Amino acid sequence: MGVEGCTKCIKYLLFVFNFIFWLAGGIILGVALWLRHDSQTTNILYLQLGDKQAPNTFYVGIYILIAVGAVMMFVGFLGCYGAIQESQCLLGTFFTCLVILFACEVAAGIWGFVNKDQIAKDVKQFYDQAFQQALMAEPDMNNGKAVVKTFHETLDCCGPDNPTGITTFLWKKDLCPRKDSILDNFIEPPSCHRKIDELFSGKLYLIGIAAIVVAVIMIFEMILSMVLCCGIRNSSVY
Repeated sequence: MGVEGCTKCIKYLLFVFNFIFWLAGGIILGVALWLRHDSQTTNILYLQLGDKQAPNTFYVGIYILIAVGAVMMFVGFLGCYGAIQESQCLLGTFFTCLVILFACEVAAGIWGFVNKDQIAKDVKQFYDQAFQQALMAEPDMNNGKAVVKTFHETLDCCGPDNPTGITTFLWKKDLCPRKDSILDNFIEPPSCHRKIDELFSGKLYLIGIAAIVVAVIMIFEMILSMVLCCGIRNSSVY
């Protein structure tokens, strides 16, 4: 016998929440793929300075997001099917998956909060090393100049925070991107340290907002799935 009354409303409400959850998984998957192939981050994080590769901590987080998005789509489908079929087994499995996902999201959120500045810090250190090599005249240091130019052209910036020394004008002319307008050449471009902070902090805030929205949906779904499961069990008694 199917559920009736308020439990039936909960059944369809859970279906709607699961459909939203499935859509959220698709959005997270799409955003993660966009971040993975974004031209700014790709140009910077694929750089290599001698034998040293650019920090890949950001990409590790992106790969985790891709996996989370795919799992969310599967779990959302499982919840939709379990709600429509009124299956206690599927709803129980769905609830267990939600608990595991929620625990992983909380753990990832704590890790992300603790290390939120580390990604930008590692990239800035990589840039500073390349910048120091670019100022040297040795032929085997030419790779440093190419890396710095890629940073400057990709982020539209020039130099670290407080460049000093009498050779500042010379390296700016050699390493910084040239402007089409004569007026633009007299405007001091922003430092690369600031642009690196803006690049990664903006993307991390986007990920954080998505995680909060998904967490709220998951809490509602866990409550509704348990209420529906109890309603199905009680309806089968009569």
